[in-house]
Amino acid sequence: MIGGLGVGELSIILCIIVVLFGAGRLAGIGSGLGKGIKNFKKEVDTVKKPEIEKKEGEEVVEEKEKVKEK
Repeated sequence: MIGGLGVGELSIILCIIVVLFGAGRLAGIGSGLGKGIKNFKKEVDTVKKPEIEKKEGEEVVEEKEKVKEK
């Protein structure tokens, strides 16, 4: 499977992680990780959006210039 680990090895690793951190803390870690990914995606979209609008604006200007040339 993943990196040569089978189902048995992965289940043992999961059990060790649950014992070390506890089920409640794992839920908090998962929630925090999900929020972090969500915020990252949001920031990436806000950075890319002006670039996309700028490119769309340039395309509109180019189309208007082509119409004027004809």
